[in-house]
Amino acid sequence: MSEKDEIASPLLDELQNHYQQIITLLGEDSSREGLVKTPKRVSKAMLELTKGYHMDPQAVLRSAKFQEDYRQMVIVKDIDFFSLCEHHMLPFYGKAHVGYIPNGYITGLSKIARVVDIFSHRLQVQERMTLQIKECIQETLNPLGVMVVIEAKHMCMQMRGVEKQNSITTTSDFTGVFNQAKTREEFMNLIRSRNADF
Repeated sequence: MSEKDEIASPLLDELQNHYQQIITLLGEDSSREGLVKTPKRVSKAMLELTKGYHMDPQAVLRSAKFQEDYRQMVIVKDIDFFSLCEHHMLPFYGKAHVGYIPNGYITGLSKIARVVDIFSHRLQVQERMTLQIKECIQETLNPLGVMVVIEAKHMCMQMRGVEKQNSITTTSDFTGVFNQAKTREEFMNLIRSRNADF
């Protein structure tokens, strides 16, 4: 057993017991061959999908924070993510686009994607996730401004309720210089552009 499994073992055992009870309550035989290992598999999956609760996104940004005299827009776009809707615990997934204008400090580009991963690996609503990513970057790097746009499909809308498979939800939030319409427009034009080399 790995160190990670040892740390999670008591929690894993408790989750397994609950999922076994849920399977039984749904009318299935939890001892059936195909379901015997399901409680453990689901428990491990849930721990993986919610690992963001145990990670510090500000520490991630600070781990690669560099002084740099660059004051133009830095954009990391098309960041794939998967998250769980806190209302039905069904997945929502899509792309995040994050931009900021440095004010003396930059961070490693991969760290922006890591911040998205951390907040998406929690029980979420898209609106809050957009806000959290923006606030984390603003508070940690203190840039001239931050803008975040998230586009996602929600399985709770596709599989149940209205069952609209092709609907996309877009959320945005911004600070500082992105309050200017011209700056926001530049950001939106840049995230919509497609490079033929990619």
